[in-house]
Amino acid sequence: MIARRHDLDRGATAVEYGLMLALIVVFAMVAITAVGDNMAAMFEFIADVLDG
Repeated sequence: MIARRHDLDRGATAVEYGLMLALIVVFAMVAITAVGDNMAAMFEFIADVLDG
């Protein structure tokens, strides 16, 4: 019975790690997209200033 309980805990832990990983990936994608958009706007502004 104890060995079976341990196997169930291991499966639950794997699911929890999977959910944490998924949340980290989503957060990273949102952060990278936001930074990328800001960088593109900054480079466009610099190009406009240099063009006069």
